[in-house]
Amino acid sequence: ADCILPADLKQTFQTFVDQQNVPNLLLSGGPGVGKTSIAKAMLTQLECDYITINGSLSGNIDTLRNDIQQFASSVSLAGGRKYVILDEADYLNPQSTQPALRNFMEEFSKNCGFIMTCNFKNRIIEPLHSRCSVIDFKIPNKAKPKIAAAFFKRTCDMLTTEGIEFDQKVVAELVQRWFPDWRRVLNELQRYSVSGSIDSGILTNISDESFKTLVSFLKDKNFTEMRKWVGQNLDTEAHVLMRNLYDEASTILKPNSVPQIILIIAEYQHKAAFVADQEINTVACLTEIMAEAEWT
Repeated sequence: ADCILPADLKQTFQTFVDQQNVPNLLLSGGPGVGKTSIAKAMLTQLECDYITINGSLSGNIDTLRNDIQQFASSVSLAGGRKYVILDEADYLNPQSTQPALRNFMEEFSKNCGFIMTCNFKNRIIEPLHSRCSVIDFKIPNKAKPKIAAAFFKRTCDMLTTEGIEFDQKVVAELVQRWFPDWRRVLNELQRYSVSGSIDSGILTNISDESFKTLVSFLKDKNFTEMRKWVGQNLDTEAHVLMRNLYDEASTILKPNSVPQIILIIAEYQHKAAFVADQEINTVACLTEIMAEAEWT
């Protein structure tokens, strides 16, 4: 009941709790929207035993054979069904780990349920889709203001409880900036609250002037300065920068360049989910844009 979600989503999960029966689930949506939180909230409210495994850190076949098998095959101390929450399941190997998981879901179906979370459900093999109820964490446009307002109130209550002085306008801007990535909002607030107050001085994301500076480097094909700019703005999420480029493409580029640059942005945004070094990926993206774009 305390989770901030669109009404239809919350009603779906509340029904599972009311019926005391959580089926195998595949929860899909962007980062920080509450997929893992709602899974833990349901199981905690039902007093179920569960373990959480991060697919991006412990997603190999040995984890299934050891941790999951040992947990799933034992009897729950609390009684009833046990559950395995597989966080970031889209990082599980689709050739080995995911097919093995399919067999585990069938083998322990009487004793153990599975809840998988993912950012990209297309990376989950179809046999797992068919064994789960797939729920997409999508926020309808008409519901976004209400959801953002509810989260803004929640963050203000948390800051007040923790005795942190804050400027409501700054908190509102952070919520708006990272919507609907609630985890990022909380992480930013926690980072800035170390000083004991949150004011306008914390807003260090891409400013209009900073973005214009980057565009000027790209226009001038000034690779050295562009690379320095990326290095100095490492606290900026790559997807935020790419979204800014996408939004401004029609105003900073000649019309014939826009489609090609959008394809470049889409390619590198996809790569951003896999690369080990985001700085290198971002510089590579900007370098290709620099080479291909015709500017206004």
